[in-house]
Amino acid sequence: MSPGYPFTAIVGMDDLRLALVLSAVSPATGGVLVRGEKGTAKSTMVRALAGLLPPVSVVAGCRFSCAPKDPDPDCPDGPHTDAEDTLNRPARLIELPVGASEDRVLGSIHLERALTEGVTAYEPGLLAGANRGILYVDEVNLLHDHLVDVLLDAAAMGRAKVERENVSVSHAARFVMVGTMNPEEGELRPQLLDRFGLTVEVAASRDPELRADVVRARLAYEADPAGFAARYAATERELSERIVAARERLADVILTDAALRQITEVCAAFEVDGLRADLVTAQAAIAHAAWSGRTVVETEDVRAAARLALPHRRRRNPFDAPGIDDDQLEQALQDATPDDPGPDDPDDSGPGNDPGTGPGSPPDDTPQQPDAASDADTPLDQSPESTDSPSDPPPTTQQHPARPAPDSDVQQASIPFRARLLTVPGYGSGADGRRSRAITSNGRTIGARRAAEDTSGGIHLVATLRAAAVHQAAGAAGRGPGALTTDGVRSGTTGRPIVRPGRDDLRVAVREGREGNLVLFCVDASGSMGARQRMREVKTAVLSLLIDAYQRRDKVGLVLFRANEATLALPPTSSVDAAAARLETLPTGGRTPLAEGLAETARVVALEGVRDPRRRPLVVVVTDGRATFGSDAVPRSRAAAGLLAREVHRARGGAVVVDCETGPIRLGLAATMAGHLGAEHVVLDGLAAGSTAGALTSAVRTHVTSSQRRAA
Repeated sequence: MSPGYPFTAIVGMDDLRLALVLSAVSPATGGVLVRGEKGTAKSTMVRALAGLLPPVSVVAGCRFSCAPKDPDPDCPDGPHTDAEDTLNRPARLIELPVGASEDRVLGSIHLERALTEGVTAYEPGLLAGANRGILYVDEVNLLHDHLVDVLLDAAAMGRAKVERENVSVSHAARFVMVGTMNPEEGELRPQLLDRFGLTVEVAASRDPELRADVVRARLAYEADPAGFAARYAATERELSERIVAARERLADVILTDAALRQITEVCAAFEVDGLRADLVTAQAAIAHAAWSGRTVVETEDVRAAARLALPHRRRRNPFDAPGIDDDQLEQALQDATPDDPGPDDPDDSGPGNDPGTGPGSPPDDTPQQPDAASDADTPLDQSPESTDSPSDPPPTTQQHPARPAPDSDVQQASIPFRARLLTVPGYGSGADGRRSRAITSNGRTIGARRAAEDTSGGIHLVATLRAAAVHQAAGAAGRGPGALTTDGVRSGTTGRPIVRPGRDDLRVAVREGREGNLVLFCVDASGSMGARQRMREVKTAVLSLLIDAYQRRDKVGLVLFRANEATLALPPTSSVDAAAARLETLPTGGRTPLAEGLAETARVVALEGVRDPRRRPLVVVVTDGRATFGSDAVPRSRAAAGLLAREVHRARGGAVVVDCETGPIRLGLAATMAGHLGAEHVVLDGLAAGSTAGALTSAVRTHVTSSQRRAA
């Protein structure tokens, strides 16, 4: 087996290096979320971290990595005693696949043995292997919601709990969670996002020389992995020893009142939610001080911790790019620094003075940074000279590329509102989400079915026993040990019937949950939509629906039609913020090619039905219904509506027509089109949750449908 890529051989990405090392020094920081474009060595660096971690002392033979001096009292392999052997093994990095089942993550109970033998046989999952180690989730933003819930529970409680039909097992699950993601594929749920202590935004360098160094190093590794790793063995060992020294120094680091005031001032200045940001920033500042060889937290430690702990916690809505403003951070640090610092304030550096040399600084024998880190570890040190300059912000604070300045004629959206829930009728079985009803592996139990080969985690105990009792009460002898007599009582017993389920009797629970859908917007951007600032209201409504789609874990797509054509402005994607960016610069004007817009939407629905058949579509047509392009605009629009209706029906989806018509005289063309589509008709003002117009939607839809049937 070839050695992994050395941690110290990775070129650039200084902030990611620092964040991972701080998590290794102090697991209390809460792990790291790495956001960045594809091909930036995110996974390579995370996997390389495992080789730097110090060995872990465990109870020999314990599958849950219990510490010999402080074993878990509820360990399934316990109770452990002082007489048991101990073992020093390398720290583990457990990878959690995106498509893993809940039983693979939590572990499972062998229910067939539990039912037939009365034995609780527990098989540990990935969380048991990650205890006292690192849990790595690549593409964490694509993780199914039920697995996200499992991780949230384990991260909050420090324990994993498995419950199957009144059989319960729990064990310790304390791990450092490291996740990587590509924002283009969708954002992370806010609850899980907040569980990551630190976050880093990475991007490939645009410097040709640096890119050449990266390619040169990678080619050298692929040509001779063992030789390449050997060249970095010394720097890897030095870095590992420095991490061990920082861990030992961690308990001696003092967080002064002045430093704590700086932390709380910074968190308040950025208006972060809750107090977890303050706690994480404090833990990261303490870890940074220990890593830097200091025993007192200084301003530089607070600055470095804030840049890593706050970017993902200051977002006001889902479409804000993570990051913090350097000027605002410096101002908050200055506001929290007293004019005349007391003797316990280590940060007494005046202009031209280095931190730690003024009055109140640590004594000269305070441990300094090891000399051995001169080569491999230099990027991990953030000196005041390298971080105080606002003109050279670290990658941690990198923003997404600036959106193009909107055209002067482009109407901007107002403040979005909470949109009412739009759903696809019937039951689906697609991706986990929070929109439409679906038959899922978790949720409310609504029935039972005969078990297939895979019965893990879904046995319906009552239905299983009922199926077994029917057979055995009828005198089905020869079903194995415990078969009943013809009167339903086992020979030699005191008269209590005993049911012994067989494989054919097993029943699996059928559960109702929620699924995510493909929300495909078909937006009319013609001149009539831009009249009287109506497009501002349209953009606000669509933006509100986009936020709702983000919260409900949907994919989104955007079809725009204006002038004489319809275009797929955004192919279906999980990156909802990309749709918001397209919507922001959407111009209006020209005639209304309604038929072309509906036909293009039908084409996208059909194509996505092949690409992702398990995700049912919800088509949202936003228009006033006026077709003005072409002499035969009306019949072509009616034909295109029929085509779209057939494609939506074939995909078992649904449709909604948002009526944008205004004025004292209304033609009702959007309502008529909703009838041709078999879609729900909603006036634009009725999209807000709890609105009076929204409450009348069902009545309007019934009236329109009846009118269309009479006309036909």
